[in-house]
Amino acid sequence: MLELAVLGLLHESPLHGYELRQRLKATLGTFRAFSYGSLYPTLRRMRDSGWIAEDEGDAEVVAGAPALTGRRGKVVYKLTADGKEKLQELLAEAGPSSWEDETFGVHFAFFSQTDPEVRVRILEGRRSRLEERREGVRSGLARTRERLDNYTLQLQEHGLESVEREVRWLTELIETERNNSKPARP
Repeated sequence: MLELAVLGLLHESPLHGYELRQRLKATLGTFRAFSYGSLYPTLRRMRDSGWIAEDEGDAEVVAGAPALTGRRGKVVYKLTADGKEKLQELLAEAGPSSWEDETFGVHFAFFSQTDPEVRVRILEGRRSRLEERREGVRSGLARTRERLDNYTLQLQEHGLESVEREVRWLTELIETERNNSKPARP
């Protein structure tokens, strides 16, 4: 997940670690915590794999990033040709791993760089996964409703409503994607 997000952001422009972390939070939401303790080992692995390169250039020039002190602040990360290929490979993944709660948001954040057919497959897979979850919650509620206290029941119903809302949202997105991919009539 983090590799896809880093590659997607570096595809837009080279960034230093601080600015990359800020963009990760802005792109993927403040609810996901990205510590330097997880970011820098990932960056090292990606560098060692040849997907990104480090440049000891001036960090002030990069993406309007604030000047930082120390060696770490001066390292600017940029995408390599191998990194561009890896990004395209990750963006093309439309299997079950792209539908899960932990990874769907990352894939969705980079949908503008993703092939339209892949976007539809990911959206359909996510919707299918949530429909299964919704049916499981419904059947569980039907079996245990009488035994639940009011607060637990409200929590379960809230969860069901959240899943139903996301299913409706995904259905709308799928319809929009399909309508936008149809060739225009002469």
